[in-house]
Formats: sequence, C-alpha cells, structure tokens
Amino acid sequence: MTTPAVTATEQHRMTLRAWGLLLVVCGALFLEGIDIAMLNVAVPVIADDIGLTPGAAHWVISAYVLGYAGFMLLGGRTADLFGRRRVFLIALTAFVVFSALGGLADTGWLLVVARFMTGVAAGFLTPAGFGIVSTTFPAGPVRDRAMVVYGAVGAAGFVLGMVAGGLLTTASWRWVFFAPVMIGLVLLAAGRALIRPDQPRPVVRPGFDVLGALTVTGGMVAVVYALVAIGESRDLQEGAIALTTALLLLAAFVAVERRAAEPLIRLQLLRQGLLPLASTTGMLFMGAFFGFQFTATLYLQDLRGWTPLETGLTFAVMGLDLLLAPVLTPALVRRFGNARVMVAGLFSATGAFAWMLGLRSDWVYVDLLPGLLLVAVAFALVYGPLTLAATEGVEESEHGVAGGVVFTAFQFGAALGLAVVTIVLAGHGSGPATLDDYRNAMLVPTGAAALAVVTGLVAAARRRAEPELA
Repeated sequence: MTTPAVTATEQHRMTLRAWGLLLVVCGALFLEGIDIAMLNVAVPVIADDIGLTPGAAHWVISAYVLGYAGFMLLGGRTADLFGRRRVFLIALTAFVVFSALGGLADTGWLLVVARFMTGVAAGFLTPAGFGIVSTTFPAGPVRDRAMVVYGAVGAAGFVLGMVAGGLLTTASWRWVFFAPVMIGLVLLAAGRALIRPDQPRPVVRPGFDVLGALTVTGGMVAVVYALVAIGESRDLQEGAIALTTALLLLAAFVAVERRAAEPLIRLQLLRQGLLPLASTTGMLFMGAFFGFQFTATLYLQDLRGWTPLETGLTFAVMGLDLLLAPVLTPALVRRFGNARVMVAGLFSATGAFAWMLGLRSDWVYVDLLPGLLLVAVAFALVYGPLTLAATEGVEESEHGVAGGVVFTAFQFGAALGLAVVTIVLAGHGSGPATLDDYRNAMLVPTGAAALAVVTGLVAAARRRAEPELA
C-alpha cells in the first residue's frame, strides 16, 4: 500500500502537494488516452511513409490494444504486491522508451513491436495510477473529487488526442510518438518528487501467481486478437481458432486461481461490490464511444472529404468534459451518489449516438454539434463516477487489481466496438461505404449505450439496496 500523501488533518481539502500528485497520475492516464487517439488520425500517413499495406496498417493501433488489455490484470496485481509507486514509475519509464522507439522506427515490424510493448507498459501504468489515487486520498469529498478529476482527464485524452494527432501529423507523424516522450519525461520527474515511497515490503513475496498471470494474459490477448481479426474482415476461421484458444486459456486460468495460494485475482472479487456491474457498464460505454468515434471519423473523411485536421478539430468540443467534470460532477456525486450520476451520463451518451442516426450527406458542423456536446456531458458524468463506483465494496488492498479489472473492461469494450462497426461497414460489399452504411453502423454505439443504461440502473438499484457498499 502506498503511504498516504494526504494527512488526517487534510481530509477535507486538497493541498498543493495533493493536487501535484493528482496531476502526475492524471497526466499519465491522459498520456495513454491521447496516444491511441492520435494514432487514429496518423495511421494513413504512417502507412504510406514506411510502406505498410492497408491490411497491415491497422496493427499500429491493434498491437497497442492487445498489449494494453492483455496485461492489465497482471499490472494491477503487480502494483498491489510490489508497490504502486514503484510499478507506476517503472511502467512510465517503459512507456517513454517504447514511444521513442516507435518514433524512430523505419520498418513496419519494428513499429508494431514498439506499439505492443507501449501497450504492455500502459497495462501496468493504468492500474498502478488508479490504485495510487484510490488509496492515497481519504474516503469522502477529497477522494470523490480526486477520482472525478482523474476520470475527466482520462476521458479528455480520448477526445483531445484526435485534435493533437491532426496538428502533429501536419508537421511529421513521428511527433505523434515524440510528443508523448516529452510529456512522459516531465511526469517521471514530477512523480519521483511527489509520489511518496511505498511502505516497506519483502523483495520477493512467495506465492506470486505466475501461471495465473500467463493464462489470463494469453486468454485476453487471444480474445482481443479474435475481435481484431474479425473486425478487420480477415479469415473468420482464424478468429474462431483464436476464440477457442482464448476459452481454453481462460478456463485454465479459472482452474489455476481456484487452487493458487495467493491468486492473481480472487475469483470472488469479480462478484464483489459494484465491480462487476461497473466493469460491464464501462465495457459497453467505451465500446459505444470508440464505435461512434471510428464511424464518425470515416463519415467525415471518406464520405465528406474532410481533412484529418478538420476532423480532429470537429471532435475538440467534446473536450468540454475536462471543464465540466471537476466543477459539476463532484457536487452531483455528493448529492446523488456515483451510480445515479453515472446513469445520467449514460442517458446522455445514448441520446448523443441516437442523434447521429440522422446523419445526412449535407450535414455541417452545427448539425453535429448537439451530439458532440451530449458526448462531452456523458464523459463528464460517467468516467469518473464509474471508476469510483468500481471500488465500492472492495477492500482497499485490492484497489489496484480492481482498477485492472475495470480498465481491462474499457479496453475490451473499445476493441469490441471497433470490431462490430467495422463488420457493419464492411457488410455492404466491395464498394465505398454509403450514407446508409454509416447510419447502420451508428446503431452499434446507440445499442451499446442503451444496454449500458440498463446495467447502470441495476448498479444504482443495488447501491440503494446495499448502502454499506460505500
């Protein structure tokens, strides 16, 4: 457990040191968000420059998602066992190193390997940062505000990354990798100064579940690989083989965890508190958002002929959640609780994506604006309260692995959303996608967001029925 950076006399206010620590951890989450969002804009240029074929270009993004999702649970458990500060700083260092390697790459295979390793680093970095925030700040208004700010900054990375990607790509696609390196170096220096040392712990803790880590990581990588393969219209047999492999590995993981003296994750944790409902809701919400963002980007660039920079600037208004969340969301959480605020945001998301079902070939920015504003409201009300709700009813010593579970759900949701809308868009035939195809694809995020409303309502009902979860 990390030594608290907020003392008992500071439980109702945020000190300058506390704000500094929070900004460091938020900065790391923002870095991860903009990293993948910027690549969405830059991949076509990267592929042309280093000679990646259209069929292989998607691996610049997919390799990152595979590494990120596959190692998230292992990252959370490692942070809980060996110290969140230690794991956070080491993972951030690896993130910087492999981002720099990506910027220097001049061959496709080297870039893909660098992206995969960057995703692996993010898989350790995110749950460690989540654990630092959820355990450093005392329960109550201070922790609520810290978690809401943490969630808002992370969400802003997803939406503002496309703007940054468009701007940087106009100079050179390599800046899409070098800019995170510079930010990461600043965060490393600040993190060493502001994150207090972990409490003393044994150098080696007996019973670390290596076999469980290998089976669950392999299973998750296989699941994401299958989704990517199917989503990119590759051989369905390959996807079926990957899914079968994933089921076998995950079944082996369950068997291992039932017998391990100190399991990677207690299977009971997956039924504890609001974690299962929050994770399912997060998977659906992020799947809806990534499906929407992908479809809207193709609609603007391929159907409407907008440039990457114009497309990125179109999404900039969604960054309003960075302003809304710290000001509005904490007050709403104090008044109504995490689950209810989260549900309100999910209704906003459903309305946003339903608005986009009316896409027309002559829509201008003003026509898109209502949906984009509703997305900003959704992120402001969902991301922070959802991550905070995920720890309700979970022991503090397991907040790191709980963070790994919920952020794994985010990544799987993103992969699933991208895969399904890709399948819908590819189902029209060999010609370019039509306006009707984009409208049909928008049914995917709309449906996913509506399902998220249902699971969110169940979570809110359980929270009311079991107030001891807090």
